[in-house]
Amino acid sequence: MPERDGRILEKVLAGPLGDIAEKILQGERLTREEGIRLAESPDLMAIGFMADYARRCRAGDIVYFINNAHINHTNICKNLCRFCAFGRKADAPGAFVLALDEIAAKVDEFKHYQPTEVHIVGGLNPALPFSYYEEMLRIVRRALPDAHIQAFDAVEIDFLGEISGLGVEGVLGRLREVGLGSLPGGGAEIINPAVRREICPQKISGERWLEVHRIAHQMGLYTNATMLYGHLECPADRVDHLLRLRSLQDETGGFLAFIPLPFHSENTSFSHLPRSSGFDDLKTVALARLLLDNFLYIKSFWIMLTPNLAQISLNFGANDLDGTVREEKIAHDAGAATPQYQPSESFLRMIREVGRIPVERDTVYNVIRRYS
Repeated sequence: MPERDGRILEKVLAGPLGDIAEKILQGERLTREEGIRLAESPDLMAIGFMADYARRCRAGDIVYFINNAHINHTNICKNLCRFCAFGRKADAPGAFVLALDEIAAKVDEFKHYQPTEVHIVGGLNPALPFSYYEEMLRIVRRALPDAHIQAFDAVEIDFLGEISGLGVEGVLGRLREVGLGSLPGGGAEIINPAVRREICPQKISGERWLEVHRIAHQMGLYTNATMLYGHLECPADRVDHLLRLRSLQDETGGFLAFIPLPFHSENTSFSHLPRSSGFDDLKTVALARLLLDNFLYIKSFWIMLTPNLAQISLNFGANDLDGTVREEKIAHDAGAATPQYQPSESFLRMIREVGRIPVERDTVYNVIRRYS
């Protein structure tokens, strides 16, 4: 350990979080009570130091990014969650559905930069038949046969199971036949049912979200996991959310990455709430690294954090910056002021500036190119 890090470690061990630091050094699992102490602690530097140490031990110095593209096929949604600025009623201004020929045209544009991943999420639109979703994946597969399709979060999969009559397993089986490769992690929000009743009363429960992911894992599909923070939840809610993810990962091993998502309140029912601070964002990334000891990849989604804060988070436990994206509507409808595209060269610069090794990956973390 470098001399400077040794001095910092001595201070952390002598401080109020020293007993937790001892467990991190020994590679021991943290408890709920210790997680809450971390979540409530103002000592960001100590927490960040521990998270960076845990990152080095578990994941090394590689930082990942991906050449990907997003499709948001409709914003019409029956749930209309109170925290969401994206969803619309069918007759509301700004409501849209991409016709299949529009999706085909969009995917044809993708051919110019050959994304490794196509990421698809949208609203729960009762007017769209299940065949629409199957054909959408066929279109992507025909145009980009080598791209991995990560599509439809657990809420969407549950909805498709209902409208098709196939159930979750049937839907996942059918979608996999036409190109589905994995599920994104959206829709988790906060698992605490009391908080969900306030922010997304029409959405499936946190328990159901976990169950959909369990089924996907049992079928051999990898998924991601998220947590939306910075609204009505308390520190204990965040810790409990992370521990439920940790428990399911112990059971199935099917999660790839965890992505903490800071709440953006503009154009929502909670527009009076302030944006989470950079302090809180970095501590949440670090908390995830320390509690999710069975997740190798902690992703900082630059679209919602900003590129600068995502880069700083690489010193707080993160080891993935997501990807090029190219178009994103959900966070931007809620006030995200970030660009919608980052070229690969930006990721190389961001990663090298913090002394890490840039690696371009595919969706399931196979290495495409390792940079010096």
